[in-house]
Amino acid sequence: MQIPSLYHTWKRYRTLQTHKITALPIVILMPHSACNCRCVMCDIWKDNRNLKQLTEDDIKGLLGSLQELDTRQVLMSGGEALLNPNFFALCNILKKQGIKVTLLSTGLSLERNTVNLLNLVDDLIVSLDGDEAMHDAIRGIPQAFSRLRGGVMHLKSIRPKYRITARTVIHRINFRNWLSIIRDAKAMGLDQISFLPADVSSHAFNRQTAWNEPKQHEVLLSEADLPELQAVINQLLIEHKDDFRNGFIAESPLKIQAIYDYYAAYYELNPFPYKKCNAPWVSTVVEADGSVRPCFFLDTIGNIHQDNLTDILNSEQAINFRKGLDMGKNPTCVKCVCSLNLPPRMNPAAN
Repeated sequence: MQIPSLYHTWKRYRTLQTHKITALPIVILMPHSACNCRCVMCDIWKDNRNLKQLTEDDIKGLLGSLQELDTRQVLMSGGEALLNPNFFALCNILKKQGIKVTLLSTGLSLERNTVNLLNLVDDLIVSLDGDEAMHDAIRGIPQAFSRLRGGVMHLKSIRPKYRITARTVIHRINFRNWLSIIRDAKAMGLDQISFLPADVSSHAFNRQTAWNEPKQHEVLLSEADLPELQAVINQLLIEHKDDFRNGFIAESPLKIQAIYDYYAAYYELNPFPYKKCNAPWVSTVVEADGSVRPCFFLDTIGNIHQDNLTDILNSEQAINFRKGLDMGKNPTCVKCVCSLNLPPRMNPAAN
């Protein structure tokens, strides 16, 4: 594991102490606003006609801030980043600056982009929602699973050590399929898999308004489902001890159990799980229209088409926001489904 330089580490400590960002190890970019899937737990695809995308000039305009803030890794998210016709040109600009590029993808177009992925993207995170029938149903796209599997296996056949991991959102539709998901992840040659519950309460994922209760319950487990969810988790913890030990499952057993606790909290059976998170101090999100957010779930604080990224992040408004942010009381943070906790001495790639 690469250890950050002493100066970079010092700047990370200073950021946490002063709330003024002097080092920003991770930046999440959304190169394209549209998506090539129609997932039940996401509304991004519903706005596909209102296309927005980042340009080469946008990325070049960010370079000064990325250099000033010593950014080490850019995560390309979306939407589906590969839909941007200039996606690999954006990657090339970043790579020339020595910035690691990670792509989060639906996996539908991996095979036809193999050469560029291997040359310009350092590692890949794909979405996996179930076995073949379940994955296709959740994605709303025929042959989504076979295209994902074919792309992963093709990349691995050319470069076996190329790192490809999966991320799975566990929810009402697929929680019974959980063990099959792990089996299929191994069968297609993935290096690791990560699990998190579904966000049903925020404005993220292009929700113009937060989901109301009937819509929530299309994805949210019912209270009657909870004993079965616990039984699935118990089975997983027993049958996959080695996968926790060797890191194939990214989370600890405690974090897997927290998925149950998250859903149970909606029925006031326990508090929402506490998440130790410093995302607004170590990362930022730049959306396809240039909007800047402290993380996926928190409100916009500026736009790169109007101000420099460093100035946005260190505006009086942004600094005061970080100073006053209490993760245990902020309603968005309390119900957040994920967290980023990057200590000053940890390299982004190791988190």
